Amino acid sequence: MTNARANSLSRRIVRSIVVLVLAVVCALPLYYVIISSFKTSVDMTRHPFALPEKWMFANYGQAIADGSIWTAFLNTIVVTVFAVILQVAIGSLAAYAMVLKRNWLTVGMGAVLTLAFCIPVQSTLLPLYKMEGAVGIVDSLPGLIALYAADSAFCYYLIVGYMRKLPFELFEAARVDGASPWRIYWQIVLPLIRPILATVIVFQTLAVWNDFLRPSVFISTQEKRTVVLQVYNAVNGYSTNWPLFMAITCIALTPVVVFFLFCQRWIVSGLVAGAVKG
Repeated sequence: MTNARANSLSRRIVRSIVVLVLAVVCALPLYYVIISSFKTSVDMTRHPFALPEKWMFANYGQAIADGSIWTAFLNTIVVTVFAVILQVAIGSLAAYAMVLKRNWLTVGMGAVLTLAFCIPVQSTLLPLYKMEGAVGIVDSLPGLIALYAADSAFCYYLIVGYMRKLPFELFEAARVDGASPWRIYWQIVLPLIRPILATVIVFQTLAVWNDFLRPSVFISTQEKRTVVLQVYNAVNGYSTNWPLFMAITCIALTPVVVFFLFCQRWIVSGLVAGAVKG
């Protein structure tokens, strides 16, 4: 018994050391970005990982001086909010239809959606650009939001597995009471799948906020840039002023880091709840 306890303690110590080392490795780039944003270019070159000799808060003042970063924040918020609402609505409705009426047609559509989830985004950029160009919504926020509708396949993929574990007797009882399919979805299904909806919303919010590929291809006007494009533009405009670039990066990272820290408990809890439900 004593040997077993000693072995268990040794395993915990080794596991803790490994986790601590991995945490330090993951945190090191963030530490470098933060401290570099308060340095001069000379100090950043000479002492890359040391604390600043003189804290340069002027880098942040210069980063927000022209106001373009706030416009980029507003654009990103608008795109993220409407895109995530669209993705969750389409994904949850598609999952509901697949579960409510299971036949050869819904099974085939489910297979198509799963296949769509496996298609790389890069391979669809050219046809999507032509399609949006034909209707005149290239270089617009509504056009960018419409692009993210394709990510509804990921939402469907997560939600349908959770929804299949719901007790089907609830649907039958609601039908007997005269509830319409829409009422069943709105008043019964949505409250029951809130854990997985929260998980999907967190995943998709982070994905849309941090996306660079689609905005870089479809957005060219400066006033319509997202935060990620604004950071990329800082590299082009201030390629020799790395402390300024780090300051802009910190400003861009702050909202999404706060959002993730606030919502991270729903990521695992929603997935685990879906795995053990029923």
